[in-house]
Amino acid sequence: MGFHIVTDQGNIAETVLMPGDPLRAKHIAEAFLTDVKQYNSVRNMLGFTGMYKGKRVSVQGSGMGIPSISIYATELFKNYGVKNIIRIGTAGSFQPDIHIKDIVMAVSSCTDASFNKIKFSGCDYAPTANFDFLVQAYNIAKENNFPLKAGIVYSSDIFYGDDPNFYKIWAEHGVLAVDMETSALYTIAAKFKARALTFLTISDSLVTGETATSEERETIFHDAVKIALELK
Repeated sequence: MGFHIVTDQGNIAETVLMPGDPLRAKHIAEAFLTDVKQYNSVRNMLGFTGMYKGKRVSVQGSGMGIPSISIYATELFKNYGVKNIIRIGTAGSFQPDIHIKDIVMAVSSCTDASFNKIKFSGCDYAPTANFDFLVQAYNIAKENNFPLKAGIVYSSDIFYGDDPNFYKIWAEHGVLAVDMETSALYTIAAKFKARALTFLTISDSLVTGETATSEERETIFHDAVKIALELK
């Protein structure tokens, strides 16, 4: 059915959690799901399906950056009937009051990438999360005292940039954090009339320079997964 995800129809659930790292996908599946079966290993971009509280859930790695997530999100929506993709990622904070281990829920996404410029003939498009997911996730986080902030994120094509102050103009306009995928995910979900939401756990801060340890990065995203798995 696809070039990058190759499996039989029915092997992928309607709801997919999508971390960038395929080994993180494996960890999420093994730590949170039961009756887990691997359905994809093409290019080592691992995908798994299992059960959570009586509901089938899949976990699929996306790789890093807009081109990579656009491939996997498109194949999931177009070829396998996926209805919901929930991105589980990490991010760098743009704001002094957003700290390591805080969770940022992306309401919408700015970007320096050309993905939407190409698609919309040079015009701007506002990639936005599914509102129902936003409300559910906000309430779940508050009920469980998870440190969640909701707002605009910035999806960048550049990981190692030359200007250490590039983020300031975005921060001044209320952008909370930077990732490399959300802008494309939200656009693709809109095209396929599907639901998408991104959770970004802060792993470093461009404001203070603080960063999570290698040990913390192994499990720092667990609270975001717990929220995502409760969405309906």
